[in-house]
Amino acid sequence: MLRGKTIGLRARHDDDIPILLAELYDDPVNSARAEGRPWRPLTPGTKDRRLVVDESAEGLVQFSVVELEGGTLVGSATFWGIDTHNRSAHIGLGLLPSTRGKGYGTDVVATLCEYGFAFRGMHRLQIETLADNHAMLRAAEHNGFVREGVLRSSAWVVGEHLDEVILGLLADEWRARQA
Repeated sequence: MLRGKTIGLRARHDDDIPILLAELYDDPVNSARAEGRPWRPLTPGTKDRRLVVDESAEGLVQFSVVELEGGTLVGSATFWGIDTHNRSAHIGLGLLPSTRGKGYGTDVVATLCEYGFAFRGMHRLQIETLADNHAMLRAAEHNGFVREGVLRSSAWVVGEHLDEVILGLLADEWRARQA
């Protein structure tokens, strides 16, 4: 398990899936805001790739996020779009509604950065988020990510187009912050 200050990133357990399904993916608004595609209901026992880890997926690493104290599941995190040639990847996370606002997101971003730069040898990490996702923007910027651009009206979310913000962090910037 990768350890942050308050959270750990560990392998997905079978008993995590019903919780993530019920609290993140069965909520049409939350799912529409987190995914780049229309919401659809998932049946219990689903093998949907967002929930069930496919060990053979080269460009994707999925984690369950747990509290270090007590081990309670608080969400999921992904390291995706891994490009080994350019040494870049994207990061994302989803916290259960009852665990938001406690600083876990900032810690998840920091821990994903450590994974990407220290363990995977990445040169660049990127985050894409909706422009009104202030919690993710704060978590990213607190960890040194720089706003690189806005994709105007690029995301169709519950009946309206929203802007997306692109943020990036380079390995040298991350290392300088660790020193």
